[in-house]
Amino acid sequence: MTDIISKPMRHAILGAGGVGGMIGACLAHAGDAVTLVVRRETLGQYPKQLTLESAFGQFTVDVAVATEVPAADVLWITVKATQLDSALSALTNPDGVRAIVPLLNGIDHVALLRDNYGANRVIAATIAGEMERVSPGHIAHRTPFARLNVLSAGRAMLAVTLNQLEQIGFACRFIDDEPTLMWGKLVFLAPFALSTTAADKTVGEILSDPQWRSLGETCVREACAVGVAEGARVNFEAVLSGVSAMPPNMRSSMQKDVDQGRTPELDAIAGPILRGARRHGIDVPATRKLVAAVEERAGYKESRLA
Repeated sequence: MTDIISKPMRHAILGAGGVGGMIGACLAHAGDAVTLVVRRETLGQYPKQLTLESAFGQFTVDVAVATEVPAADVLWITVKATQLDSALSALTNPDGVRAIVPLLNGIDHVALLRDNYGANRVIAATIAGEMERVSPGHIAHRTPFARLNVLSAGRAMLAVTLNQLEQIGFACRFIDDEPTLMWGKLVFLAPFALSTTAADKTVGEILSDPQWRSLGETCVREACAVGVAEGARVNFEAVLSGVSAMPPNMRSSMQKDVDQGRTPELDAIAGPILRGARRHGIDVPATRKLVAAVEERAGYKESRLA
């Protein structure tokens, strides 16, 4: 992307965790106005600043903090999929928001948001990287990369913003085909999240263990088969190459959720594969096995995805 000059934009971040905090910190660092939208009971915990530790740089920026979504050019929704319904109560004036960009794991949330707020307002997008909230207002970006892919329908609205993020260090792309955009992340994320969580291992430990590696690779193959059946252009070999290039100490957010006793995003991450497999008559035994192992580690007495 080329350098673009434009007036500062107003961004609201619904979900001040790792992803939302990093997006907010980078956009505020670029000169835009950023408001973090947090739960009313946690309002006093958040300073009106964001501190980012990243290979892209370390800096502290000023932000606003609110309990309701203010008027904004872009609302970034970055909560966990399990928190989406409750978080949307903060969006009391949807007409005050020009565009909504959800960066949740999974696929199904896009249709839900479009049903509620209009197809033209919701711009599908995905993000990849390991970002973590160390404490309120303090974000650690633990991977040497951050990749943001956005549906091309959002180019007119978000070209300047993606250019700003690219100049900080993000790898950004506009993608024309929505199934490829969304499944392109899921076929990578689901096997990574499920295998690291089921085994309680880093990606490097998974890849160095023949049994876990084989199970993870089979899960990739199954996810790609379902993705292709859903109309996505995804490639098994390309996904494996991407997994092999990941930092060996990388852990999934699902793994961290289970370790810390939080509800894992199983329905968002594995659900589309299992439901798609049923629709298209595709057998996905490796995915089912990994889901069952995650459910066992999470302490479920019965399957949530049966």
